[in-house]
Amino acid sequence: MDITPDQNLSWEDFQKVQMVVGTIISAEIFEEVRNPAYKMIIDFGDLGKRKTSAQITQLYTPEDLIGKQVVAVVNFPPKQIANIMSECLVLGGIGDNKEVTLMQPERNVKNGTRIG
Repeated sequence: MDITPDQNLSWEDFQKVQMVVGTIISAEIFEEVRNPAYKMIIDFGDLGKRKTSAQITQLYTPEDLIGKQVVAVVNFPPKQIANIMSECLVLGGIGDNKEVTLMQPERNVKNGTRIG
């Protein structure tokens, strides 16, 4: 993917994106959506617990996810996805077959730790 000069972010733009670490405390199959996904609750420490869904079923099971720390954007507006209101966006790398590998800290850190 090529980035053109008109797609460049300013430092101020980047600072607006609140990427933080949280721990997945609940994960289950999201049966109400068209594309395979899980609905999850993530603990972001002082920022609270937030619901989300993620299409990460190719590489992870719900059991794999419980207790795993992930990086998520927490300052997008809430978005209705089927019957839940998603309150954050979990980040991951997208592979050639659209499989998503979750972004994680290299070691455990405090929930709510800001990425920057």
